[in-house]
Amino acid sequence: MAKKAPAKSTEQKIFVLDTSVIIYDHTAIKNFQEHDVVIPITVLEELDNFKKGNDTKNFSAREFTRYVDIMSGNNSLQDWTPINGKSHGRFKIEMHTSAKLDAEKIFGEKKADHKILNSAIYTAEMNPTKKVVLVTKDINLRIKAKSLNVHAEDYTTGKILTIDELYTGRSVVNSVNPAIINTIYEKGACPLKDVVKKDEPLANHYFVIKNNNASVLGRYQQSNKTMQRVTKTAAFGIIPKNAEQSFALDAIMNPAIRLVSIQGVAGTGKTLLSLAGALEQRRDYHQIYIARPIVPLSNKDIGYLPGDITSKLNPYMEPLWDNLKFIKSQFSEKDKELKQINEMIEHEKIVICPLAFIRGRSLSNMFFIVDEAQNLTPHEVKTIISRAGENTKIIFTGDIYQIDTPYLDAQSNGLSYLIEKVKGQPLYAHITLEKGERSELANLANDLL
Repeated sequence: MAKKAPAKSTEQKIFVLDTSVIIYDHTAIKNFQEHDVVIPITVLEELDNFKKGNDTKNFSAREFTRYVDIMSGNNSLQDWTPINGKSHGRFKIEMHTSAKLDAEKIFGEKKADHKILNSAIYTAEMNPTKKVVLVTKDINLRIKAKSLNVHAEDYTTGKILTIDELYTGRSVVNSVNPAIINTIYEKGACPLKDVVKKDEPLANHYFVIKNNNASVLGRYQQSNKTMQRVTKTAAFGIIPKNAEQSFALDAIMNPAIRLVSIQGVAGTGKTLLSLAGALEQRRDYHQIYIARPIVPLSNKDIGYLPGDITSKLNPYMEPLWDNLKFIKSQFSEKDKELKQINEMIEHEKIVICPLAFIRGRSLSNMFFIVDEAQNLTPHEVKTIISRAGENTKIIFTGDIYQIDTPYLDAQSNGLSYLIEKVKGQPLYAHITLEKGERSELANLANDLL
């Protein structure tokens, strides 16, 4: 039976988009079904300021303005212009930045947010029979709008419903027959039904299988419906310290799993395990790339920092180098592993760089680690994965509760979106790390502060 299309809303609405929405998702204008969309002229002015640069916001600004230019054709953008697709409404640019109820006078300051708010108020004044909604990722602007009795909403495309039920990738199974545990130890696998009696788990789900003092670690292999044993094995001198880390390293080292996400607080070993696993598999890939998004402190542009581009970016890349230095510290000057790492760095077999520097590249024959993935939008995560070529493995690591960008949260960031949307796929595995292994002091901070 054909799947029915979602029913159209009986109430026609006009959505007024803030700049933050465009920066978050430059395709946002297409996601309001049959309703109309207004872009305040102030938004275009702000996007014009963002158009130069290699950051994601710069790319989003350029892509959106190109789209508007193509869509408008020879039409005036002050008139309603159809949005592509039969199920879409229309859009227009609103030139008015003042209204009878003037936000600039009320809040006593002339700023872009207040002009955008005035455009939403003016749109409501000109369309009294329609519900006008200001859509913004800026919480403070939503509060200001509501204080003036203007409907305001968050942009929810790409936002998961609840963070409390976010997939962790692991479970504990108690009271398993000791003979089954012995079978997994001895043979390395057993039929799933011997361990899990009810619902079939998601592909590559991890288990701690227990019976009193006896236990074994396992991963569900969907292709033959078996529980595969997970062993605690070292990777380039790094040994997992708990079951969670063993699960993470198993996913990192498994060639059949091409996409991995690891979520956890600081000190749980996300980046260290990923880098160690990559080094262990260095012969299987042409290059190891470790990248992270640049999120300047206090949201200042990195241009205010002294020095050339390398000097400006070094502080943001230093945590990645720290992990590499820790792995190198496991070996003495005479060990061949230390020499191999140094040679890989020298010949750019290992590359640590800002995520913006890989834009436009085809990621082929590469082990690609994306650190601090919670600071990416869902669109950015999709863009990265869609660039994966043959023999490429991608690892996303991050902590969804430590977000440094103003328009993302635990529900709307790219890492949470990835976990929710891709869980259960045979090429994918996820594990949430909860136990900190950095130090007792770091654990104290995570637990109590």
